[in-house]
Amino acid sequence: MVDIPPAIEVTTRIKARPEVVFSFLVDPALYVRWQGINADLDPQPGGRYRVEVQPGGFASGRFVTVDPPRRVVFTWGWEGDPNVPPGSSTVEVTLEADADETILRLRHSGLPSAPAVDQHAEGWHHYLGRLTIVGSGADPGRDAQLDRRSDRG
Repeated sequence: MVDIPPAIEVTTRIKARPEVVFSFLVDPALYVRWQGINADLDPQPGGRYRVEVQPGGFASGRFVTVDPPRRVVFTWGWEGDPNVPPGSSTVEVTLEADADETILRLRHSGLPSAPAVDQHAEGWHHYLGRLTIVGSGADPGRDAQLDRRSDRG
């Protein structure tokens, strides 16, 4: 029997309507305000999902579902990483209106091991915290993860 690592599930509330939050998931210029330094996004089924999360570190896959302003599903993996290669896992984001706010639920499944789950869970918690800030109209400031990663060298 093979142990399948659990999926990552993160829920957050953003002080903005789903239409606003959705734009931060599919518009490259808005995407990089909360995650990454460059984004190449073609938000349609089969379209590119490629984000330079850190200098030279690319997460990539394909969009599977784009249902504005309720749901986005894309495949995910790291270029050059044999453990989590591009497109090898799936990220599903659902948005639910609650008055003038949005409840965002992210589910990341298909990661190969508990260490990969833990590492990605830490990353999603960090970046969804930034999305909560920027989606609400505030500036999340410089991404501390970029500084931590460049220090590891």
